[in-house]
Amino acid sequence: MSEMETTRLLLRHFTLNDLNDLFRFYNNPEVMRYVGQGAFTTIEETKPRLIFMIEHWEKHGFGMWSLVHKESGKMIGRCGLQYLDNTPEVELGYLLDKAFWNMGLATEASLASLKFGFVELGLERIVAIARPENIASQRVMQKLGMKYEKTGLFYNSHCVYYAISKLDYARN
Repeated sequence: MSEMETTRLLLRHFTLNDLNDLFRFYNNPEVMRYVGQGAFTTIEETKPRLIFMIEHWEKHGFGMWSLVHKESGKMIGRCGLQYLDNTPEVELGYLLDKAFWNMGLATEASLASLKFGFVELGLERIVAIARPENIASQRVMQKLGMKYEKTGLFYNSHCVYYAISKLDYARN
């Protein structure tokens, strides 16, 4: 599946043409506050991440979607599924441009990603992680019906770990 739509978003595969838009988010210290080692300073740092997302789709049949805000036509972030760092588990991830925070768009995109994972891919479980201080991200996980399970070290950061089963997703 190369595209999905929600009420306000188009979720589509990334292309190399998305490099400048992706760098716009990855270069913002507020957006990247809880992601990896923080904001990227050059577009050259962003390109390997973009290539990773494109290749993840090609290799596994799922990955991160580019989020396009239907009303404005702008790419506003990313959301989707990928393998959790050094595990066989599938992780939900999301990142939005600051101008689109607090509008429920991360939840909207994440719900579409969970549906894709459970219905289209037949996954039995999906996890999500966040740094403990990233309360906004944990609120999204909770709205999705995900439950806190543990803390751990992922991507070289101390993180809280949430999960939802296919059965619990179906009950929501």
